[in-house]
Amino acid sequence: MSTLTQFDVLAIRREFPILQQEVHGHRLAFLDSAASSQKPRQVIDCLEDYYRRYNANVHRGVYKFSEEATFAYERARGKVARFIGAASQREIIFTRNTTESINLVAQTWGATNLRPGDHILLSLMEHHSNIVPWQMIAQRTGAILDYLSIDGEGRLVLEELDQKLTEQTKLVALTQQSNMLGTINPVRLIADRAHAVGAVMLVDGAQSVPHMPVNVAELGCDFLAFSGHKMCAPTGIGVLWGRRKLLEAMPPFMGGGSMIKVVELKQSTYADVPARFEAGTPAIGEAIALGEAIDYLSTIGMEAIYQHEVELMAYALERLVNVPGLTLYGPLTTEQRGGAFSFTLEGVHPHDVAAILDGQGIAVRAGHHCTQPLHRHFDVPATTRASFYIYNLPEEIDRLAVGLEKASKLFQ
Repeated sequence: MSTLTQFDVLAIRREFPILQQEVHGHRLAFLDSAASSQKPRQVIDCLEDYYRRYNANVHRGVYKFSEEATFAYERARGKVARFIGAASQREIIFTRNTTESINLVAQTWGATNLRPGDHILLSLMEHHSNIVPWQMIAQRTGAILDYLSIDGEGRLVLEELDQKLTEQTKLVALTQQSNMLGTINPVRLIADRAHAVGAVMLVDGAQSVPHMPVNVAELGCDFLAFSGHKMCAPTGIGVLWGRRKLLEAMPPFMGGGSMIKVVELKQSTYADVPARFEAGTPAIGEAIALGEAIDYLSTIGMEAIYQHEVELMAYALERLVNVPGLTLYGPLTTEQRGGAFSFTLEGVHPHDVAAILDGQGIAVRAGHHCTQPLHRHFDVPATTRASFYIYNLPEEIDRLAVGLEKASKLFQ
């Protein structure tokens, strides 16, 4: 599929109501999609349609609204399965977000399978959501955490796999794309190496699934976690994909309604997957709207979206190198690099950078981006981050560069 043209992007922008606004007298340049993307009109309309027309609980009602809601909810599960190449929609578990999906695996698979002395291998570039749950389960089980290092360009030091992947390694949990560096990791290579020593592989797909083609069979992983709100869907809906054999061997994450077969006073039996992991009333409208977001992205084409962001990133690397005092973190080429980048501006605190850019109608993020260990590695307390999506234009990179030059001059 050919890459998106600027005309296409202009047409896409018109489908996002929020992008039609001005901020502080300037056209909105939204460069914070790594935190949460904006929503197209058809997704907003889909969510509204559920609440206006057939709002009802799922799975238990035999009346029209409930049956319609159940059909739409389960159809969304099927859309997710096809989108990521899952073998069955029964391997799709709806959660609130990536964080909950990873915690689910940690508290169920981890609590069942990890023993004192077992190793969990992470990387230095992980989001806190893929560190803290493993710290918690390691404290409970006696497992040991280990980390892959990164090189000067923010890529994994793969040579360490020979030393750190051993028979004691039971789990490898890795981001496919770093939310701070933009680095895209060679998941398939690492998954194959992990399986060779008998380890299970979990992939944090929060920054990859919205931006590039992702197929779990091609990745070779055992679990994949991602969030709807980063891929044009509402907040409050996420996904855990897992190999069915692994899911069926895992105990429930939470107890309550919907996740049971029979409840007695002293014991209960649990439902089959995925219901076993979806206790209580789910985020019905949000799941349906996630399915609509998948339809929207699929119509554009995930390869086209990826190539569009590569082109934007290439232009950003070329344009921003001329900004005085700017230090960019992460790979300096578009090879294995996504459309998110973090930077510092000499003499200007990242929060001040973000505030000055906001005055120009440019939305970026400032802080540690839930990657405090990674920021300590670079010996900086915080960075400013810009990130791209389907609705961004090269001219917004020009505006970013001008805004950064203004910030630099203000603090000279």
